[in-house]
Amino acid sequence: MDTQQVSAPSRASSRVPGRVTAFGVIHVNAVHTSRFTIVGNHLAQHGELSLTAIGLAVHFQSLPDGAKIGIQVLAERFPESEERIAAALRELEEHAYLERRRERVPGGKVVTRTISYNRPSAVPKPSGKPEPQVAPGRPAVAALPLPAPKPSPAPAPAQPPTRPDAPLTPPPRPRTGTPAPPPPLLPQPQVPDLERQRVATDLLAGLRRDEPRLLLAERDISSLAPAVAAWLERDTHPDDLRRTLAADLPEPLRHPAGLLAHRLTVLLPPPLPAAPPGAMARDPLQNCDRCDRAFRAPVPGCCRGCRTDTRAAA
Repeated sequence: MDTQQVSAPSRASSRVPGRVTAFGVIHVNAVHTSRFTIVGNHLAQHGELSLTAIGLAVHFQSLPDGAKIGIQVLAERFPESEERIAAALRELEEHAYLERRRERVPGGKVVTRTISYNRPSAVPKPSGKPEPQVAPGRPAVAALPLPAPKPSPAPAPAQPPTRPDAPLTPPPRPRTGTPAPPPPLLPQPQVPDLERQRVATDLLAGLRRDEPRLLLAERDISSLAPAVAAWLERDTHPDDLRRTLAADLPEPLRHPAGLLAHRLTVLLPPPLPAAPPGAMARDPLQNCDRCDRAFRAPVPGCCRGCRTDTRAAA
């Protein structure tokens, strides 16, 4: 029982090869032969940049030329929010790791050109050459020449130079042929009539009773009511107009007001020809006392449907 087991280790061996210390990080380095990026310690150990900014700078240096690095693209790629990514980009610009320029391409479109620098000393200066950064106690080493930046395309001579504080306006489209005609205007009644305008407003507001998808805003009803009044002025019956506007609706219906404006403009019927001599004049439009629908009758009262329901109930 008192025999010492000399083969048992005196302590557990470390799983990490190499030197073992009591505290601090331990490096386990593998040699990369492909798909790696060289990052300077001036960036990886920067004392003023946030970890988000350092991570973005490393990510930019690992991307090929022409890769998209917009704020929305980065927010979809990483869990950080757009506000945090925008703040990190401003940090990189302040410390000369990133540069964003607004340039106008030959077609007239204004684009943002982003330039990522692997060290702040690589940023070109307007006068003089950048001084090489030498760590204390080390001999100065000549910096490798950087590749010349690609010349940016010259702006179109007809376009005026853009100012940073000037609001951006959409450039004119290149003329490839006959310009597109302007959209047709909504029809308007020839003679203003308050009663016809009221019937048109009620007709538009009541479309959602038969078709819930034709729910219109109040301002849309105000803008479409004159076009409906123009149809009524041409002796179109309100029920016929209601069926024309609500028939064969597309699926899904995203813009009901735009669809109604198109139908009121394109499907506008011509005025009725003059009645022959001796023809009976049509009765004026009346609003039903029960359902508030418009119908033609010599005196106010109930429409034919409401009168039929009343007789059936009796």
